[in-house]
Amino acid sequence: MKTGMTIAVLGATGMVGRRVVDEAGARGHQVLALSRKPASEDPRSPSVTPIAADANDSDALREALAGSASRGAADAVVLTVRTMPVDEEFLAGATRTVLDIAAQLGIRVFVVGGAGALRSPGDRELLVADNPAYVPADIKAVAAAGIAQLRTCQAHAAADCVYLSPPALLEPGERTGRYRRGTDTLLIGADGRSWISAEDLAVAVLDELETPGPDHLITVVHHGEHPPA
Repeated sequence: MKTGMTIAVLGATGMVGRRVVDEAGARGHQVLALSRKPASEDPRSPSVTPIAADANDSDALREALAGSASRGAADAVVLTVRTMPVDEEFLAGATRTVLDIAAQLGIRVFVVGGAGALRSPGDRELLVADNPAYVPADIKAVAAAGIAQLRTCQAHAAADCVYLSPPALLEPGERTGRYRRGTDTLLIGADGRSWISAEDLAVAVLDELETPGPDHLITVVHHGEHPPA
């Protein structure tokens, strides 16, 4: 189990990014909270260092990840960037930039992506992105962008990368620490839903960083009954 890491989180002010920052800080890791408009200081934890860095600014990213005289290089970078409206070209390009820099520096990359690239439960030939039971027409572009991001990761032979696909529904909620892990197929929870809270997704991210598994594509789902509304 890896302890005392320096973890960079790109997209640190987003729904998932903020929770990954909190979870990593609570576990005693040093956190580099990278975003375009970071706070001047982070009151949540003295172990969190906000840094201004755009996902497509390779110079700023390299400088942040490589470290300095006052702090060492990052041990891992968690990419949680999303765009609204969806921009597939930006997402794939930003992912490629992070993978390039991380490969040069010998840093592990953990990408929080989308569920669209997973296989449908009960039909492994049908991607979730093409399954209207999980992806209605109005979010197919989002699912397609997630697939493009995964393909970018898979095509980068030099990178040490893990791609995490959330379940069909990811939303703010409670941190229970209970989840079930899978690989390339969408998971359904005991309550019949494919769901997890952003807090528990962050738990899964840190668990995987601290105790790496052999898989490059993983997914998770909440384990237990859905919390009451």
